[in-house]
Amino acid sequence: MKQVQLKNSPESFTVGKIICLGRNYLDHIRELNNEVTDRAVIFCKPSSSLLADGGKIVIPEYSNDCHHELELALLVGKTGKNIEATTALSYLAGYGVALDLTLRDLQSELKNAGLPWEIAKGFDTSCPLSDFIPANQVADPNNLELILKVNGEVRQRGNTAQMMRSVEKIIAEISIYYTLEAGDIILTGTPAGVSKIESGDLLEGTIEQVGSLQASVA
Repeated sequence: MKQVQLKNSPESFTVGKIICLGRNYLDHIRELNNEVTDRAVIFCKPSSSLLADGGKIVIPEYSNDCHHELELALLVGKTGKNIEATTALSYLAGYGVALDLTLRDLQSELKNAGLPWEIAKGFDTSCPLSDFIPANQVADPNNLELILKVNGEVRQRGNTAQMMRSVEKIIAEISIYYTLEAGDIILTGTPAGVSKIESGDLLEGTIEQVGSLQASVA
């Protein structure tokens, strides 16, 4: 079972579900020519997709178009169902930096056929993830700058203030469909600027107040 750690703390969590939110930044929706939906776009990654900070991304041979997506990650600290937005932050143990890697060619093929596209999101090493900082060390998760560099060049720059759904609303909406449990991880969506990564690339993601993440492509 995969474990995640709280920084400067002996506390660790066994990872349960990795629940991801799509289409949460309007500029990212526009760059992919997707529709804005009333209901949250929710999908899951298996825990086998996790890659520790500093690890190597392995792009599957069946894809020629793997994209990076920098995201704020939430670590759930206690069980909750049908959570109210007003109390949602109290269910979090920490915040981290994550990449939601996407096989865009496979995803497009599956979407065009009307089929589920989790296999384009859940391959091994598709979720590089930093350690988490305790939730009480982030003053406002809805106002954090995100920057992703590839080989030193800025590819993505955004702020969680641009999210269509706040962190509180994300937790509340997801908890309608899934019981959240300690060790579950939520990815909150990505700003614009997603693009292809290739063998030899070095990815460096930072989120204000939260920390940083590095991964290289094998």
